[in-house]
Amino acid sequence: MNEHTLDVLVIGAGAAGARAAIELQSRDKEIDQLVVGKQDYGDAHTTWARGGINAALGTLDWQDRWEIHAADTINEGHHICDPTAVEMVTEQMPERVNELSDWGMDFTETEDELINQRYFGAQSFRRTCYAGDHTGESMLDTLVDKAQSLDIPYRERLYIERLLTTQDGRAYGAVGFDMETGERERFVAEHIILATGGYAGAYGRHSSRDNENNGDSVRLAYDAGAGVQDMEFVQFHPTGMSGYGDEWDGRLVTEAVRGEGGKLYNSEGHRFMEDYSPKQMELDARDVVARAIQSEIDAGRGTENGAVLLDISHREREFIEEHLPRMFERFQSLGVDLSEEPVEVAPTSHYSMGGVKVDWETGETTVDNLYAIGEAAAGLHGANRLGGNSLAETVAMGTTVGEEIHSRLGSSDKEPHPDEELGAIEAGPVRSHDIPAIQQKLRNLLDECANLARTESELESAKIRIDKLRGIIQSIIPETTGDYEQYWNTRSMVVAGSLIIRFALERDESRGAHYRLDATDTDEQQRHNLVKKRPGRILEEEVGDVPEGVQQALDEEHELDYVQLE
Repeated sequence: MNEHTLDVLVIGAGAAGARAAIELQSRDKEIDQLVVGKQDYGDAHTTWARGGINAALGTLDWQDRWEIHAADTINEGHHICDPTAVEMVTEQMPERVNELSDWGMDFTETEDELINQRYFGAQSFRRTCYAGDHTGESMLDTLVDKAQSLDIPYRERLYIERLLTTQDGRAYGAVGFDMETGERERFVAEHIILATGGYAGAYGRHSSRDNENNGDSVRLAYDAGAGVQDMEFVQFHPTGMSGYGDEWDGRLVTEAVRGEGGKLYNSEGHRFMEDYSPKQMELDARDVVARAIQSEIDAGRGTENGAVLLDISHREREFIEEHLPRMFERFQSLGVDLSEEPVEVAPTSHYSMGGVKVDWETGETTVDNLYAIGEAAAGLHGANRLGGNSLAETVAMGTTVGEEIHSRLGSSDKEPHPDEELGAIEAGPVRSHDIPAIQQKLRNLLDECANLARTESELESAKIRIDKLRGIIQSIIPETTGDYEQYWNTRSMVVAGSLIIRFALERDESRGAHYRLDATDTDEQQRHNLVKKRPGRILEEEVGDVPEGVQQALDEEHELDYVQLE
């Protein structure tokens, strides 16, 4: 096993991990850090976030301010967002966006050469900054260029399979393998950052690539003894592609299409959001629009492909090519002209609001010296994420955590410790189980029982079935080549899936993305659900107090009126 000793190990090379590493390197050029990712350098899930990044710049709507951004976030999160998280991210974002622009990000600009902003669902003002419809790709390119200019060390195609902790519960390292050679790698580090994304990819129909958002951060942290929170909240994006073949099924049709005026119709030609949300229409909250679409499909008013129609053909071709270039090109390659005809869409698993519990002032988990950032961390989004806040979270939290870790450097040792559990993951033969089949069973189970609408009976059945899958996957001793990566992906998915089911059973109300057909009311009590591997019981935790300035913005009751877009 190859041995490495570091100040900081960053696990995950998307926007969050990159921004944390940049902050650390900018503050201390001599820091010994390493960023590792299981994809190729610069190829992370960040690139699939297309629509934009939120910041209360007031470019087009001068009335906007960060406190209203915070209020919109809390309202969209159904009032169980962590107030510290909301304040930290929204207050910081104007600076972070301008910083990205200074570093060379190609934001779309107004005629006055200011960063342009568009409408996104459930936002009171035009707040979403964007680079066409490739914002995430442009942002990650900018961050990678900045990281390279600082000579930040990076290892690509390296999979972290387990964290290492001391007997008193402090994280001090990780074990993984080189995905090309199969060589084992052991890292000892003073501080460890988890930035490997969320767990929405555990579903069958999802907007991620199959080897991303598998729940790696949740499994790594949970197995290391850290708390995980609010796992029942999985956001289903209203508009995933449907009927365009297996390669494209579930892939995202960015919210920017609706933000630029796209309209939703059922198979009878009716613009059905008039029935569900006559004021906010297609730009209501994602959970509202997704359930409306699913209701139309379930009522038999969907297409043959189980979808509804998203139409932006009333816009000029030049406008679409300028504002939605990637979407235009994608559908053109499939023989569909966005400027002439609608496309078929249906809800798709997209984002996980739950994840690893952190202290939002520091980013630290309940395990000392272990941090979680980006989609890996729970708390900012509450029960439902405001579109445009995912990219915002990555750069805001990455900056904060980088600053915090820099202030702590040298406070812990970097000495190796006995690794009692390493023997359990030594290479050996694969037992007689089909790992891809286990993965497919899990995805089918989540699609069937933990989708947009849930019931206690379905969840109880799913709990029994997923416990069996978990027992099987934990009994397998994988090889270090071949299906080794898929084994660990599947193991992460099973852990995340079982926690989704458990948490969904525990929350016997409907709130945001968690909708129970047998408990449709929303409780007055606002709470988080939290669990650690030991003792294993799900506990309740109160939501903190909202800061005075944000509460004032909530009391002002700002709200998007769709007629502004019309």
